[in-house]
Amino acid sequence: MSTAGLAIAAAVLGLSWGVHTVWMVRRLHCARRDPLTGLWTRDGFTRRARRLLRDRRAVVVLADVDRFKQVNDTFGHAAGDALLAATAARLGHGVGRGGVAGRLGGDEFAAVFVDRDGSARERLDILARVLARPADDLPKVHTTVSLGWVRRADHPGEDLSGLLRRADEAMYAAKRSPSRVRRARWGRLLASVAGRRPGRRGAA
Repeated sequence: MSTAGLAIAAAVLGLSWGVHTVWMVRRLHCARRDPLTGLWTRDGFTRRARRLLRDRRAVVVLADVDRFKQVNDTFGHAAGDALLAATAARLGHGVGRGGVAGRLGGDEFAAVFVDRDGSARERLDILARVLARPADDLPKVHTTVSLGWVRRADHPGEDLSGLLRRADEAMYAAKRSPSRVRRARWGRLLASVAGRRPGRRGAA
């Protein structure tokens, strides 16, 4: 093969490999996104959350849709899916571009954001009220979302998994609270009243 022919072949192979690489990166990116809500899946969320937790001002949030099974049973799974998508969109907007939100599975979501101005409590109270509003295309579906949260600085020795366990315990306490928002305890983790150990779905 001539020198020109070799150069052309090399260029074609290089272009082909470049296209393949871009395709692979896009596939990997999509695999880390939940197809229903567009939020990060557990793996994608965990990677980004761990980076944010380097900042002591970080806040970890666990969110769970209340009475979700009842919504599915009453209005159908399409309505349930629409509710999850609306919840995800509002949660993602609530944590802002500097934070990260993910769907851990079912009707359970997690988020991490950096509380730069010390307004986490007020911010999450507002978010809980926003999450309780009926979705635009589901005016008859009324439910709430319980939020449990914990500050990174309160438990500096714990990793993401431990902080999610604490947020999980607080979230189950929030389900019995009128505000539907509860901050994690400072002491040791306790079993929930329902008998569920905190962090059953915590990220690894």
